Amino acid sequence: MPKRAKLVYGRPGLRNTRVSASTLCVAALCAARPLLAEPSELPPEVGYGYAHLESARTAAMGGALRAFSNSVEALQDNPANLAATRVYHMGALAQFWSGASRQSYGASIVDSVVSRSRMAGGISGHWLFQDPDGIERRAMDLRVGLGFPLSDKFLVGASARYLDLRQDGFPRGLDLLPPSLASGGLRRKSVVQDITFDAGISVRPVPSVAVSLVGYNLTDPGHGLLPLQLGGGLGYGNQQLTIEADLVGDFTTYETTKLRGMGGLEFLAGGQYPLRVGYRYDEGQQSHAISGGLGYVSREFSFDMAIRRILGENAATVFFFGLRYHVESLGIAAE
Repeated sequence: MPKRAKLVYGRPGLRNTRVSASTLCVAALCAARPLLAEPSELPPEVGYGYAHLESARTAAMGGALRAFSNSVEALQDNPANLAATRVYHMGALAQFWSGASRQSYGASIVDSVVSRSRMAGGISGHWLFQDPDGIERRAMDLRVGLGFPLSDKFLVGASARYLDLRQDGFPRGLDLLPPSLASGGLRRKSVVQDITFDAGISVRPVPSVAVSLVGYNLTDPGHGLLPLQLGGGLGYGNQQLTIEADLVGDFTTYETTKLRGMGGLEFLAGGQYPLRVGYRYDEGQQSHAISGGLGYVSREFSFDMAIRRILGENAATVFFFGLRYHVESLGIAAE
């Protein structure tokens, strides 16, 4: 099938480094426990992000990557694109939301190289800590996805998702009622323990053009913590440039269907330095957001970072970081 040039992230060399046991312990504790902050004054929906997990690349492009996602982005944005490129990647990500008091951490593995049938697969685990001095929301999101090219121009895919979410606090700073079970969920018990799935298709009439359609949380759990959504994207991409525009309809989070429109541009400078910009409009929150990011790509690994600024009444700044290792650079491939 036609291959779109993939961003290949590799390492020029490694240096042996000794790390003390105490340093490792401190790092593990910092990663396992969220940082405390003042209660968020923003509505919880702002920091929760509609349960959509964005990589640094996706966020930098305004969230518009349903048509030309690949690798670990495809597992979250469009599982059909797991089969779009031949990769075997292991990745990690982190997000930090100022104002919304949210942190997220995760890891993913995506393989479309080893299988001789051209079947691609991926698994991921992500952990969210939101507003520890307010709603005290914590979530574990686990996914497994499969993608398959029915032809060189038509890709299909689906992913199963398990969400376990607890909310032990209550929103503050919003002139709401005092703490109660109604406002705080179920103390020390999961508010959500659901299994749902996403499914998508991607059509590439020519290698440089992609059109995609994706459904999220298709079992329709009936609440805004796993909202039923339908999204689509149209993109153009070549060796150096990717341009995409996406539209998503949210049928559950609000009383009526709300739309989110987004667009982004990615340029690969010098063959190793992706530069990205993006924009998003959220009808539900009536907000605009601008974003940008950059990265480094080599044969064996890549690093990406992005920043998003949500404008308007519910202003917030979000920082995204991603690191991935390219296992296929070791020569693992199915012939």
